[in-house]
Amino acid sequence: MVAAVRVHKPGGPEALTYENVDIPAPGQNQIKIKQHACGVNFIDAYFRMGMYPSPVGLPFIAGNESAGEVIAVGPGVTDYKVGDRVAFVGPLGGYAAERVIPAERAVKLPGNITYEQAAGMMLKGMTVQYLLNRTFKVEKGAVCLIHAAAGGVGLILSQWAKHLGATVIGTVGNDEKAALAKAHGCAHTIVYTREDFVKRVEEITKGAKVPVVYDSVGKDTFLKSLDCLRPLGMMVSFGQSSGAIDPFVVNELSAKGGLYLTRPALPWYIATREALEQRANALFEAIERGILHCTISQRFPLAEAAEAHRALGSRQTTGSSVLVP
Repeated sequence: MVAAVRVHKPGGPEALTYENVDIPAPGQNQIKIKQHACGVNFIDAYFRMGMYPSPVGLPFIAGNESAGEVIAVGPGVTDYKVGDRVAFVGPLGGYAAERVIPAERAVKLPGNITYEQAAGMMLKGMTVQYLLNRTFKVEKGAVCLIHAAAGGVGLILSQWAKHLGATVIGTVGNDEKAALAKAHGCAHTIVYTREDFVKRVEEITKGAKVPVVYDSVGKDTFLKSLDCLRPLGMMVSFGQSSGAIDPFVVNELSAKGGLYLTRPALPWYIATREALEQRANALFEAIERGILHCTISQRFPLAEAAEAHRALGSRQTTGSSVLVP
């Protein structure tokens, strides 16, 4: 038996139960991994709370992102061997000392990327890759508004957008986070706790507003984010850390300038093996070229997963958080 964190009943951070579980041998086309680091993401909290239903029922092992080494391979596996360093995103089961996953959902790690970097960046980094290259193609000269710019996704998004030639405006909760966001690519920061971010965006852009808003906050920022967009701009709502967005009258998009609204999610962008490899390789290349720097700001023992979720939910964190089995 090995240590794992399971959810028996949806709820708050206290629903994360540290216990021992049996992990089976890998089956057909599966690999078994000894995990060295597990990523902590808001989507983990959504499953924990029942906001997203568990596809495997209850109880389930929490977590959607991990990195480790292969310790066993099942029948039919030819691309992996014992000792290979790998990382993966989804399905559920990441918060555990060991786990079994379909071999086709894992990717091999380059030698210069650590387990913690991979666990702190795979989900977030591949999310950023599609946000900037597929959902809304950011090009040189673009101006982007990024909410939660000092968070795990926000820091990666800001760095990559700046590399592409964009001017990045980031919202943050305090001056310390503002300094961190500026160090990671934001040309302008707005401390939303004391500034009206709509007014500041208008001032920064001299009234032109922005062509795209990347919003992972949800309920607290959604409507005001629409007011930051220029006509025909795109609202990219890809998270809801402040809660689910209230029902919305779609005609408002026309009234505010013929705006576009999308709600993308990573699984749709890595649904095939080819797409997964493309996004993972683009991320690894960006890290190797020094375009992206992974900031692991919080490390928790696996047994303290509940505390990691409390910190994430209270917006006390910056950068990425990982659990260490």
